Amino acid sequence: MNRTVQEVTERLAERSARTRDVYLARVGEAAREAKRRGTARTALGCANLAHGFAACSPADKLVLRGAERPGVAIVTAYNDMLSAHQPYETYPAILKEAVREAGGVAHVAGGVPAMCDGVTQGRAGMELSLYSREVIAMATAIALSHDMFDASLLLGVCDKIVPGLLIGALHFGHLPAVFVPAGPMPSGLPNKVKARTRQLFAEGKIGRGEMLDAEAKSYHSPGTCTFYGTANSNQVLMEVMGLHLPGSTFVNPGTELRDGLTRAAARRAVEITAHGPEYTPVAEVVDEKALVNAAVALLATGGSTNHTMHLVAIAAAAGVELLWDDLAALSKAVPLLTRMYPNGQADVNHFHAAGGMQALIGDLLDSGLLHEDVLTIAGRGLGHYRSAPALTGAGVAWEERAPVSADPDVLRPVADPFSADGGIHMLSGNLGRAVSKVSAVRPEHLVIEAPAKVFDDQSELLAAFEAGELDGQDFVAVIRYQGPSANGMPELHKLTPPLAVLLDRGQRVAIVTDGRMSGASGKVPAAIHLSPEAADGGPIALVREGDRVRLDSGAGTLDVLLPEGELASRTPEGRPLRDDEWVGTGRELFAAFRRAAGPAERGAGIFAVSGAEGGANGLDAEAARAAALVTAGGEGRA
Repeated sequence: MNRTVQEVTERLAERSARTRDVYLARVGEAAREAKRRGTARTALGCANLAHGFAACSPADKLVLRGAERPGVAIVTAYNDMLSAHQPYETYPAILKEAVREAGGVAHVAGGVPAMCDGVTQGRAGMELSLYSREVIAMATAIALSHDMFDASLLLGVCDKIVPGLLIGALHFGHLPAVFVPAGPMPSGLPNKVKARTRQLFAEGKIGRGEMLDAEAKSYHSPGTCTFYGTANSNQVLMEVMGLHLPGSTFVNPGTELRDGLTRAAARRAVEITAHGPEYTPVAEVVDEKALVNAAVALLATGGSTNHTMHLVAIAAAAGVELLWDDLAALSKAVPLLTRMYPNGQADVNHFHAAGGMQALIGDLLDSGLLHEDVLTIAGRGLGHYRSAPALTGAGVAWEERAPVSADPDVLRPVADPFSADGGIHMLSGNLGRAVSKVSAVRPEHLVIEAPAKVFDDQSELLAAFEAGELDGQDFVAVIRYQGPSANGMPELHKLTPPLAVLLDRGQRVAIVTDGRMSGASGKVPAAIHLSPEAADGGPIALVREGDRVRLDSGAGTLDVLLPEGELASRTPEGRPLRDDEWVGTGRELFAAFRRAAGPAERGAGIFAVSGAEGGANGLDAEAARAAALVTAGGEGRA
């Protein structure tokens, strides 16, 4: 193993020992009961069970009356407005048939909301986006709470949906959980053309009709958007964590192979329940090593900055205390191996054609940057994920591939990376701690020192741009009161095109904010997720117009350059909206979330680390370790 990867993993396991053991002890009780009792529904009373199968076919009712065949929950984010989730319309029938053939019975146990940051970008609805992750987690728990199920099939793709589904599933950690991807749409308008068209529109050089035509050519059919934003970062992380079937991440929807993989996922869910020889509870799949593997893959691919929060929140649900310090350490050791838009001009289809996940995982394994000794839904060992699927007469078969890229402009080996370190840097200084995505930023823009222009809302910056007030000057745009406690931490991606225009004119500009930028953010240097946020008294609330701000993404520093003590002597300027102002588009329904939200560096969620509340059923740490989850093989903790 790479020394840094090993050291980070050991620190993570040591830091999380108590909470992880308490979590596993709690989950382990349910796992042992499942293996002892048989199928989950046998614990239900007759009236409970009758309610559970009342709408089933006569054949399924007969099966569900017995205790032999496992029940599988389908939890789906289907809706037909969003391209990424529209393919899921046909999945339940396919999954039910495949589960039945494998010897089980599947139900659609529940649905979870799926909102699109692309639709809500720059709109009031974006202020619900991050909170939707917690709603999805709770909705997943509601779906699984009926005690009818022995495994789950989770259907979700985009931004908050996959993290929310996984957080919810981890609270039912004794159940196996198989994620079923839908795949990306085919490639549309080239990304370079799309980016240039957006800048022309921001400059007023083309009209709305021409802009809409370009966007419609980019986002044109069912499937995930093809740029490498949060949605596709989700998919990479699920495969590297062993929650997808190998090679299933970037197969296009509507193809025979996609349907074959969907059926294979259903069969696998039946095979890995507690009542077979390959019991694979999700609590043991998502452990410290798997989380480090996910972080490595995120950095190696220059993935979405949103995962600096989502991974922390996922880890917390598994009883693991992942810190930004862990990501910072890994970023120095993990090279950047891919160029996908916005970090390059290729999209995820080009990455898949170049060798995709199998080439990436194989090379990272050979270089000691990924843990091989992990539990996955495909079996013990990440080596399963060197193999790619292919259709055969009997369905889908997997063939191992050499970790060789077919296109070094898109995917490179560890021995010849695009950059020696990962695409995400952590920053710290007298303004707090922040995240900076550097994989798409030109080297000459990694350092900027310029006067602050302070805004309390993104609309103020956009208005200043339209009025020409930002022309001809260097500046750092400080956009505050955008954190999770203030307004739900919306993405501010709508600011990228106008600031990119100024950058192309030769101005030096950057963003500092306690809000988020999209996974699609590109060449504008930015310090985001600033913590503590302005609404919680963070120093960003003390910055004033004209203060010199220095952002050095290479050195990992972020400071306002003032005489010692002056910043602390100031009183905050501006304020977040009050409850009576934070209304419209349903935002008033989320006031409780805003008050409960944690800081960005702790995941920006409302849930604590599982196990942090104390012992499981009164067990102390030593007893918790003794009671920790035991898999079918009897190994204990993985």
